[in-house]
Amino acid sequence: MAKQLTRTKLVKKLDTIFSQYIRKVNSDNEISTCFTCGKQDHWKKLQNGHFQSRRHYSTRWDETNCQVQCAGCNVFKYGEQFIFSQNLDNKFGEGTARRLHIKAQKTIMITNSELEDWIFKYENLVANM
Repeated sequence: MAKQLTRTKLVKKLDTIFSQYIRKVNSDNEISTCFTCGKQDHWKKLQNGHFQSRRHYSTRWDETNCQVQCAGCNVFKYGEQFIFSQNLDNKFGEGTARRLHIKAQKTIMITNSELEDWIFKYENLVANM
C-alpha cells in the first residue's frame, strides 16, 4: 500500500503542477507573456502570479486569480496588484478583480482527497498539452 502524503506535501505538489499548468496553458510555442508588463520568455522562466495572495486557499488554485508573471513583477514589484486588477477586468470582464477579492475573504475547507483530485486533474492536463 502506498504511503499517504502529508497535507503540506500535497499542497506543495499541487502548487507545482498547477503553476506548470498556468504557465503552459498561457503559452504559445513554449513562450508566455507576463500578465502585467508584457515581457515574453520561455514558460519555464516565468512564474505563476496570484492576484489574491496564495495564503487565501479559496483563490490559491483559481485559474482566473492566477496568471503568468515575470519575477520582476511577481516578486520585486509585489505582483503589480493594481495593474493585475485592471488586466483581469479587461480580460475576463468588469468586476472580476472585485469578485476575486471577495472570494479570497471566504474561509473554505479543502480535504486531502480534494487536493489529490486536483493534483490528478492538473497532472493529466499538463501531460496532454
